[in-house]
Amino acid sequence: MCPRCPGGDEAAMMAAAGTLLPRRTDPGQPGERPPLRLVLTVAAWLGTGTALAGLNKWIFASHGFRYPLLLSSLHMLAAVALGYPLGWVRGPPPAVRPRARIYLLSLTFCGSVALGNLGLSLVPLDAAQAVHATAPLATLLLSALLRGRRHHPLQYAAMGPVCAGAACSIAGGVRFHQPGGCVLLAATVLRALKSLQQSLLLQEGRLDAVSLLCLTALPSFCLLFGAAVALEVAPAWQGVLRYDGSLWGCVLLSCLGSVLYNLASFCVLSLTSALTIHLLGNITVVGNLLLSRLLFGSSLSALSYLGIALTLAGMFMYQQPQLIARRWALWMRHRSSRHQ
Repeated sequence: MCPRCPGGDEAAMMAAAGTLLPRRTDPGQPGERPPLRLVLTVAAWLGTGTALAGLNKWIFASHGFRYPLLLSSLHMLAAVALGYPLGWVRGPPPAVRPRARIYLLSLTFCGSVALGNLGLSLVPLDAAQAVHATAPLATLLLSALLRGRRHHPLQYAAMGPVCAGAACSIAGGVRFHQPGGCVLLAATVLRALKSLQQSLLLQEGRLDAVSLLCLTALPSFCLLFGAAVALEVAPAWQGVLRYDGSLWGCVLLSCLGSVLYNLASFCVLSLTSALTIHLLGNITVVGNLLLSRLLFGSSLSALSYLGIALTLAGMFMYQQPQLIARRWALWMRHRSSRHQ
């Protein structure tokens, strides 16, 4: 679990978006190492995210499951079933509950998860992850528009190779479903907005990961289950009963994985920022591309590998803008001194 950060660390947590670590110094300073708790939390988040994406795609592709909203609602039901006992073990809930912000977050969360699962059922996993790789750009723009955050110019420039890498990965895929891509783009924008809302509640609202999971799980389940019954189950409820036990075993594993993934996501958000978590998420593109090739036979072209390289280069540019600016200034001074 990720314990609630003490009040003395608030200044560190509210560092400018884009720093990889919670720190009081400016982002991009060399010589600093991430704390072990953050490294382990990020590793757990990346592992559960990669496994969950592959398992959901296996459910849709191999078992022919055509109920993405129902799957999303079951994820939230698992969060209710596991989150409340975890909350009771952890201790009393927070006294102040920003209900309006919680309900708005639940609505955004439901939209992003539902559209994400719907898009995943329409496009290959590698193309889906390539579209999701544009989330840092959406987060950067929303952060500037809604919260007035200012970033280093190189951090804005870093979005170029990140988005170019996503475009190359899409171009390198064997199949791309255009309506599914539009659905995934909408889900990506909602994911960016959701991360900003979660970051505010975790850092400014003084909530911890378990409390936020408990507060958002039940409203999210009600919204998703209602949509699933109205749009999916009611028109073809007989189809739900025809699946065998192996499918429901995979669904159970997916539900458990979603709880772990949400908890890990909240912990990473409480330690870093909304923009950083999406940049870190681009690391999963490599794993998911390889997973898609192994499980679903998707081929990786030279453009796919170029997209991976561009994405990682953009992440480095975003994380170390001041280091790059200093090195560039030193190189320019050295060059000018040689010509004098």
